[in-house]
Amino acid sequence: MAETHVLFVEDDDVIREATQLALERDGFAVTAMPDGLSGLEAFRADRPDIALLDVMVPGLDGVSLCRRIRDESTVPVIMLSARADSIDVVLGLEAGADDYVTKPFDGAVLVARIRAVLRRFGHASGGRPGNGEPEPQHIGGVLAFGDLEVDTEGMEVHRAGEHVALTPTEMRLLLEFSAAPGTVLSRDKLLERVWDYGWGGDTRVVDVHVQRLRTKIGQDRIETVRGFGYKLRP
Repeated sequence: MAETHVLFVEDDDVIREATQLALERDGFAVTAMPDGLSGLEAFRADRPDIALLDVMVPGLDGVSLCRRIRDESTVPVIMLSARADSIDVVLGLEAGADDYVTKPFDGAVLVARIRAVLRRFGHASGGRPGNGEPEPQHIGGVLAFGDLEVDTEGMEVHRAGEHVALTPTEMRLLLEFSAAPGTVLSRDKLLERVWDYGWGGDTRVVDVHVQRLRTKIGQDRIETVRGFGYKLRP
């Protein structure tokens, strides 16, 4: 089996070298770059399986680099930040990142988060049936909700006949909603099913991804149920 190739962009020499060694000990192939511009060049040249981007790197900051990567690819991206405040987290997620890790981090925790992201990118989750709500219309492998069509076999989404480009994380999130239309899914449950966080995690990840999904499939398609979570309108 080929090694998983990680692009790691970090300007701190000590952190970059120590993290690279730790990842390589766990069987990853690592390309480590000290700034955003060299990171972008490495991404285009090597096409890694996953990118780890520090928010505060020179030349092209991590958030801008994430946007550039997302313009070209759906490769999973994890942001690294020395701060866990809302601005850093939300900016990174809105730029297209799939997850974030706060520094300082334990090497084993980082490896676990990388593997969790790679697992959910490797195969989609089908979800669970709804409870007494109207069933979505099935046409072959397609679920239809008004003008929204979700192809659960081809992993494609169309809205009013137009193709909707989703990242793998957004697709997994939509599949969870589509499998249980009208059923409220809590943030913790979505973290468990989509992000593979059986131990819990930051629910801001869910909120930002729901907002990103809404902009693509329609703001009124996913309803917020205050105090409980979200549900897809059948």
